[in-house]
Amino acid sequence: MNNKVQVGLLFGGNSSEYEVSIMSVQNVYDAIDKSKFDVHPIWVTTDGYIANEDDSYAVLENPKHKAKSRLEKANLTNVYQLSNLPEIDVFFPIIHGNLGEDGCLQGLFRILNKPFVGDDVLAAAVTMDKEFSKILARHIGVPVANWISIKRKEYNNKDSEKLNYAKVAARLGGDLFVKPSNQGSSVGIHHVVNAHEFNEALRDAFKYDDKVLVEEAIHGTEIETAILGNDDPIVSGVGQILNAEGTFYSYENKYGENSTSILQVPAELPRSTIEEARSIALKVYQITESSGLSRVDSILRETDKKVIFTEINALPGFTNISMYPRLFEQIGISYSELITKLIENAVDRFNHKQTLLHKK
Repeated sequence: MNNKVQVGLLFGGNSSEYEVSIMSVQNVYDAIDKSKFDVHPIWVTTDGYIANEDDSYAVLENPKHKAKSRLEKANLTNVYQLSNLPEIDVFFPIIHGNLGEDGCLQGLFRILNKPFVGDDVLAAAVTMDKEFSKILARHIGVPVANWISIKRKEYNNKDSEKLNYAKVAARLGGDLFVKPSNQGSSVGIHHVVNAHEFNEALRDAFKYDDKVLVEEAIHGTEIETAILGNDDPIVSGVGQILNAEGTFYSYENKYGENSTSILQVPAELPRSTIEEARSIALKVYQITESSGLSRVDSILRETDKKVIFTEINALPGFTNISMYPRLFEQIGISYSELITKLIENAVDRFNHKQTLLHKK
């Protein structure tokens, strides 16, 4: 009799972070403890189809593999009962960005009444939206960069003062970042210092979202903290990004073959700075009602060495260069053990949810 937990490992998806998902899932699949878990890769293609099991395994070996056959387009039935798979005990979604970590997939798992790794619906939606994360962080006194948000309707109104670089600069300063509110991996983010760059940045950012943030630029070193757990989470130490080319830690600096960025783990920073970053990370994790896992990113401002919260990532990368697993390895939790804990936390949360009453 097979007593192993059956894990459905979802990856890919219709997202600008598709390639990151493929890199992440390869590492998770290799590291998961196969003496405890039977792993069933479930590949969602870029056009939203769920590939069969053979194709799902094949893309782990060759990311450029093309599906030879397809199941029906994604829906409740074929997510729950994929061809030739046993009933899944717990889902482990590694679909970054659109639909994967914004609450949509999490809502599907809730409907299926199955445990799943990572945030529940509310926290997934809140942490995916950079503005809502900033609003909540500011509400509890966590320092954030000043910003304005521009909605699609405002962007289409060419008379809006929010589209006037001079007026925005008078409020936030002329040194700005423009970013989609709902994106990850630095996709669609631009550093701008003049009207032409501002206009071009808005045009690009609105390709990815219906809400765009314009923030005052905070210059300094990016520092990151990892969190693991539900009600009593483990907070890692702090890592920092050094020697990133350009003005911020871009997608190319994160994943490009020619990146010169260095991940320093642990960060060589004063103890007070490390504890400040860890405290901010835990506060943000709790106010957003996160669970399972998150990576909390901040900037160590160069002018006064103050920690400024930037964003919380509810599904951080699991690539071979990703900060999240490295931070836990540094405090003695191996990659394999980390994955086991994530799955156990998912099951624990699910079991607790089953005790809640939904009717009298």
